[in-house]
Amino acid sequence: MIECDNLVKIYKTSDLEVVALQGLDLTVERGEMMAIIGNSGSGKSTLLNMLGGLDKPSAGQLYVDGRDLLKFNDRELYEYKSEIVGFVWQNNARNLIPYLSAQENVEVPMILSSEADRRARAKELLEMVGIEHRGKNKLSQLSGGEQQRVAIAIALANMPKLLLADEPTGAVDSRTSMDILDLFNHINRELGITIVIVTHDVAVSRKVNRVVSIRDGRTSSEFIRRDYRKDLEGLENVGFREEEEKDLRVGYEKDTHEEFVVLDRVGRMQLPREYMEKHGLKASSKLRFVYEGKRIILEPFDE
Repeated sequence: MIECDNLVKIYKTSDLEVVALQGLDLTVERGEMMAIIGNSGSGKSTLLNMLGGLDKPSAGQLYVDGRDLLKFNDRELYEYKSEIVGFVWQNNARNLIPYLSAQENVEVPMILSSEADRRARAKELLEMVGIEHRGKNKLSQLSGGEQQRVAIAIALANMPKLLLADEPTGAVDSRTSMDILDLFNHINRELGITIVIVTHDVAVSRKVNRVVSIRDGRTSSEFIRRDYRKDLEGLENVGFREEEEKDLRVGYEKDTHEEFVVLDRVGRMQLPREYMEKHGLKASSKLRFVYEGKRIILEPFDE
């Protein structure tokens, strides 16, 4: 669904140049639900704006659903934003019109449809996100979590193939946050929509199979969900007992994902920052490569 190849984004003013993306590579499979994490200034929001057709790279290639976003004319860009991609913002003021009811808000993107079709579709979407009983309420009568559910329904109004969510849990409490992520999972399973969630909250990783970490404008590492069943397969022949399986499963629930460093096209990689700090490594530090069979070991080098 998404192919980003060596994306570069440079913002320029009269006396300042900021490099937001520095050769970022990313692939997202069709129907996948994944998350992108990173600190402020890492480039994750810049990437999301490009995927949403709100900004263009300075260099590189960007394909969504087989379409080259860098070659869009104005009409193709309009069709892309209205038919292919749906957006859920962290700030509900960007998602919702305050003087309309929840149902009327959901009907807005479908303004060119017939009135009967709009109402039926809006009710269907409000039911899908679990607030069909609040359709006539104004936004001031809805909680933050309910408003975010309305925003998700709006993003789904025109049946997009790609749903982008920018910090969708940033303005709600932790319990509501988990409920919203469960809703994204439900939508992903039921509709098969590709979902990309951008967040700074590492806890989101427990709800998705793959998390991509961006640092300094590049893909730094990926977190892939661990599957304890694969470890069980190798232990069944040695009398693995039921209680041991339970202990293993509980351990995996606490440590849900395994981290992998990602190589770019020329073999560069970024070590996780916490590892660098733990071993006293800095930008100019030298590392020795040690090869042991299929393993590559990095050792700090003291001159």
